[in-house]
Amino acid sequence: MDYLPLFHNLRGSRVLVVGGGEIALRKSRLLAEAGAQLRVVAPEIEPQLRELVTGSGGECLLRGYVEADLNGCGLIIAATDDEPLNAQVSADAHRRCVPVNVVDAPALCSVIFPAIVDRSPLIVAISSGGDAPVLARLIRAKIETWIPSTYGQLAGLAARFRTQVKNLLPDVQQRRSFWEDVFQGPIADRQLAGQGAEAERLLLAKIAGEPPKKPVKCIWSVPGRAIRTY
Repeated sequence: MDYLPLFHNLRGSRVLVVGGGEIALRKSRLLAEAGAQLRVVAPEIEPQLRELVTGSGGECLLRGYVEADLNGCGLIIAATDDEPLNAQVSADAHRRCVPVNVVDAPALCSVIFPAIVDRSPLIVAISSGGDAPVLARLIRAKIETWIPSTYGQLAGLAARFRTQVKNLLPDVQQRRSFWEDVFQGPIADRQLAGQGAEAERLLLAKIAGEPPKKPVKCIWSVPGRAIRTY
């Protein structure tokens, strides 16, 4: 495995984007959707990108990049067509141990952008490690047809009752069995069919009728025979 897949919480974090063109705009849109505070640096910044940055509370610096632009940033994106500049941004970020992505230059990256299927809060990410990004996008298109948007609503339903179920069933295996039943039974069927209110009603009924159970312990006193104790 060349890359360890991780999901990065950027909400409220400062992210530096070096570049002001179309590629920088595409990356900045994703970052803004994730709640990042953008700092975009470039001698020229296209109007859509400038509007996106200022609208999300970020800052546009109309000048060339300097290393001090990295100050306070938790992620760096180099999105220019200037290869020496991209290499310099990468070197500065690596020296500071700050994650960096250089567009179309995997060798200069410590992190890469995957192809994303967004069914928030359910997220699926597909990556080829930068070797075949077109293939990753094609696979993403297939997965998008397999996972309708209602799966995100199902995940959201579970999120609303996660703490309540955890308090009811303190054992990890109990909770796993509970949610497997939810996601493979009539509750999921209703939610995926767009009947959210009915799905929530069924989930509440299941919670109300699910008494806490102590884990079953097995003592093997005779070969091949188990004695259950509670």
